[in-house]
Amino acid sequence: MGMLAYFVHIYDRANALTPDDILVLFIVSVLALAWAIATLFTYHRSANNSRFVGFVDLLFVGAFIGAVYTLRYITDQNCSNVTAGDSHTISFGDFGSATVRGLNFSADKQCAMKKACFAFGIMNTIFFFITSILAFFHGTNGDTRREKTYVRETHVRHRRSGSHRSHRSSHSGRRHAYV
Repeated sequence: MGMLAYFVHIYDRANALTPDDILVLFIVSVLALAWAIATLFTYHRSANNSRFVGFVDLLFVGAFIGAVYTLRYITDQNCSNVTAGDSHTISFGDFGSATVRGLNFSADKQCAMKKACFAFGIMNTIFFFITSILAFFHGTNGDTRREKTYVRETHVRHRRSGSHRSHRSSHSGRRHAYV
């Protein structure tokens, strides 16, 4: 999210339209983050609606595949360059000397960040697919549940003051409570 927000901020600050490849991945990532947080906080109810959670996760798999597809051109880009630099001689006094060739390294920050966003998009596709499968398995026990009625039987003794005779009611002192 941070890298994609960085790109959106750059284009917003320049008062330019954000390219579709970045914008699509950014929007899908924001929605996926909101969905992941919502399902995290409602996990205690997930057995009841696990099929729905699995279905929405599969929708995010498709959305991430589409978002990564729009950014596919970045795979052909070379974002870094390493070249041989100047030679440097290091003297060790009486022990001799050594010549070391230096390296020059340069990287295109935006290109490297786009490649990282591409990789994170692929990882999110895989993760949402895994959570979709787990959600479907989590809810398999929900369909086989049956309504169960428990009957609790209690014995009640009635005592009346002033009368020594035992009075039995029609239910013979037993009450049934259905739970």
